Amino acid sequence: MGSTEQGDAIVPAAPPVALRAVFRRFWPYTRGGRRWLAVLLLFVVAGPVVDAAGVWLFKLLIDDVLVPRRLALFLPIALAYVGLTLIAGLVRFGDDVTSTWISERFLLALRSDLFRHLQSLSLGFFERRRLGDVLARLTGDVETVETFLLSGVVTAVSQLVELVVFLTVLFLLRWDLTLVALLAAPLFWYTARLFARPIKAASREGQRRDGTISAVTEEALGNIALVQAYNRQGWEQQRFRTENLGRYRAEMTSARVRALFGPVVDVLELGGVLTVMGLGAWELVQGRLTLGGLMVFLTLLTRLYSPIRGLSRLSNTFFAASAAAERIIELLDQRPQVVQTLFPARLGRSRGEVGFEAVTFRYPGAARPALADVSFRIEPGETLALVGASGAGKSTAAKLLLRFYDPERGTIRIDGLDLRGLRIAELRDNIAVLLQETLVLHGTIRENIAYGRPGASDAEILAAARAADAHAFISRLPDGYDTVVGQRGRLLSGGQRQRLAIARAMVRDAPLLILDEPTTGLDAESGARILGPLRLLMAGRTTIVISHNLLTVRAADRIVLLQDGRVADSGSHGELLARSPVYARLNHPQGGPRGPGDLPARTAGGGAA
Repeated sequence: MGSTEQGDAIVPAAPPVALRAVFRRFWPYTRGGRRWLAVLLLFVVAGPVVDAAGVWLFKLLIDDVLVPRRLALFLPIALAYVGLTLIAGLVRFGDDVTSTWISERFLLALRSDLFRHLQSLSLGFFERRRLGDVLARLTGDVETVETFLLSGVVTAVSQLVELVVFLTVLFLLRWDLTLVALLAAPLFWYTARLFARPIKAASREGQRRDGTISAVTEEALGNIALVQAYNRQGWEQQRFRTENLGRYRAEMTSARVRALFGPVVDVLELGGVLTVMGLGAWELVQGRLTLGGLMVFLTLLTRLYSPIRGLSRLSNTFFAASAAAERIIELLDQRPQVVQTLFPARLGRSRGEVGFEAVTFRYPGAARPALADVSFRIEPGETLALVGASGAGKSTAAKLLLRFYDPERGTIRIDGLDLRGLRIAELRDNIAVLLQETLVLHGTIRENIAYGRPGASDAEILAAARAADAHAFISRLPDGYDTVVGQRGRLLSGGQRQRLAIARAMVRDAPLLILDEPTTGLDAESGARILGPLRLLMAGRTTIVISHNLLTVRAADRIVLLQDGRVADSGSHGELLARSPVYARLNHPQGGPRGPGDLPARTAGGGAA
């Protein structure tokens, strides 16, 4: 967790992107709803036409009914008003439903594609990014892009149609007064351009702060046990308040600019209306314009200024929404560090032969390699232990085997095939993993076990649970296999989560197994209890055991000692203990008889002794 003072650096601003480039980038996502855009356009055109017809009826009411006091025409005009109102209602209904359908289709397409893209990115991306910020971009920013590309464009088209319709009627009434009224239009556009830059700057900062707030919230609440245990609630509240203050300042800057923009536009509009009103009154006195004509002209003029004002405001909305689009584009421009070859080799079900050949790897931005010139080989069905102090590179080797990263130099092979020449999905189908942090999803016990192999039958899930020594505790849960375990499995104990993870690995039935610190965080009783399930899981599989606790690896067929990312030595437990001072130092704190976390030796038939 970063310091409060570094709040500005928690989530950096996305690179700026031109409006035209934003439209080009996101327009393809409208493909699913484009055929309905023509229907929506009909509704957009019909709305202003119906409104203009209603205003024209007002002219007829004044000139043909009220002024000459002829009530005979009142009923037809009233019926026409009722008809126009019903038509306007139908148009609004069709407009709302169609525009919502198109917008939601766009959101579905963009959000699904962004989520698919995020899942295709390499692990390194997520290790460098704040999860809360990524979630903010996937949810709120995507909706803002929709406003920018569809709702905003539809509004712009609607206002342009209003402009054309009302201008046409105004020209038919009095073209000279209409030209006078249009003198104010350039001032609207100039004012909008003047206000656009500060609005965009404030909006970009507001979007960035939204991502930062999500990141801080996710981090604090996701680690709430740590926060409460160390009484850091006040510090986290201050950190959260600092980011909210940043957003508050950005929003206030934007609000002040928008609030100033409104009165300026009002003054411009009032000037145009008063000018036309004065000239219209003169024409009325001279007998060249009827009272109804003047009233309708002024009504249409205010309706004309409304789309002009709306279009000028819409430009500011576009600039503000483009800040969210920039954050989405930044994610879409990310490329996975691990790329699958165009013509991958077929692996099928692996025999379980693994080889590291002079592998060197450095994490992005790291000063020294995590692994340097590492070589070892594992035969099918063999158990190899990777041991060493924290930071020696043990877990890095597992990440490379899973192709979360690719080595800078050297080659990793399975069954003699270079990992970089295989389909990534097929490679990972051949590997089952028990991670140091036991990952359990918010779902039922059944769903968590079946996550190892989608489509597993109930019988297979039950068999895996029994083999993992999990069936007994599952049966005691309120809803058995349908019990929801809570976020990250917090309703289960550490030992129960580990047995659930073993059942998931068993139902996967992969030929390669990676055990990353399998007994870490478990007490002696829980550690001893999972030994039986681990024996069954390891039987007949090529297994890599990662540990810094030598009690868990003594029975491995071979042990590789890593030190500062290099292979310091390899051999059996007895051989290393006799000749390696480094290994002896690792062994010393755990010296003594075999403990409860000690992995079992295999029998000649591949099972556990």
